[in-house]
Amino acid sequence: MEPQLLYSVTDSVATVVIRHPEKRNAMTAAMWSSLPPLLQTLADDPDVRALVLTGEGGTFCAGADISTLRGSPEEAQRLAVAAEEALAAFPKPTLAAVRGHCVGGGAQLAAACDLRLAEEGALFGVTPAKLGIVYPASSTRRLVSLVGPATAKYLLFSGELIDADRALRTGLADEVVPEGDLGKRIAEFTRILVSRSQLTQAAAKEFADGRRDRDAYWAGQARAGGDAAEGVAAFLERRRPRFGWSVPTSG
Repeated sequence: MEPQLLYSVTDSVATVVIRHPEKRNAMTAAMWSSLPPLLQTLADDPDVRALVLTGEGGTFCAGADISTLRGSPEEAQRLAVAAEEALAAFPKPTLAAVRGHCVGGGAQLAAACDLRLAEEGALFGVTPAKLGIVYPASSTRRLVSLVGPATAKYLLFSGELIDADRALRTGLADEVVPEGDLGKRIAEFTRILVSRSQLTQAAAKEFADGRRDRDAYWAGQARAGGDAAEGVAAFLERRRPRFGWSVPTSG
């Protein structure tokens, strides 16, 4: 079975599936390379209002396919960082749906998502110390922003795996659901996300990620977009709002 990234769009939610079951969904160089253009395609699709990243079967992603590190570890790391940054920059809400192992490059991808929902029994780990690899500065900063310096050092220094409950306590996971319920919970939560204002979500995402130079831009978008007026009207009329603002495409 060829390693690849699969995707589908249903009810305004794009689902990207990491598929490499022979190696617990480890990412090959080709898979890392294919993720940024795939994300750009989905970002430009006006029907897409949220994105879910998950792994095929019972594993999220066991990291990078080690066989791709033999020739040039630096090139493999460059590809992984480019994929991670593309995921972090995706302009709509992103969720990692984590089952089983979320390790190494898998944890790198999960950390780049806005939110991480995990199933009981999931295991998280950041494992470059097991290979003598220097974890990228951008990835380290992102990990620290999620879990704090002490937990980031624990993960990076030891390469040890932590369970879903500890991931929840430290901020690496945002919610843990019973085994077998993750798909249902993801469907419930994404239905909520796609019903909300994209304007609010896009601005909040930028501000939460540290952009401090876009207040005037978002104030202008709010004035021109009409979402606030629609939200108030829907509230007063006791109906579901029909928000009209959408994320601009790159084209």
